[in-house]
Amino acid sequence: MVAAIGRFGPYIRHKSKFYSLGKLYDPHTVVEQEAIEVIKAKRKADAEKMIKVFEEDETLQILKGRWGPYIKFGKRNIKIPKDQEPTELTYEQCLKLAEETPQKKTKSKKSK
Repeated sequence: MVAAIGRFGPYIRHKSKFYSLGKLYDPHTVVEQEAIEVIKAKRKADAEKMIKVFEEDETLQILKGRWGPYIKFGKRNIKIPKDQEPTELTYEQCLKLAEETPQKKTKSKKSK
């Protein structure tokens, strides 16, 4: 377990994974017990992020995000309408939402 200051602030590295210390702890004075609490809290938050995974297709997932629940379909993220309950969505409904949501346009660089 290593505590350090990185590009995005203080963190702990444990088993090749990174856990942010935030502004609560100083990496120079953090003790082992505090670091373990940070690691456990992050693992718990990651476990709670998953709302639903479909057996038909592992790449189709319903996740809890920063701005509410959304559907992750491969590399695409699809917004769930406010009138629908994310836990009650079926596989077919998720596919329909994915088809109806337009692809984001990629930004092209303007050449001189």
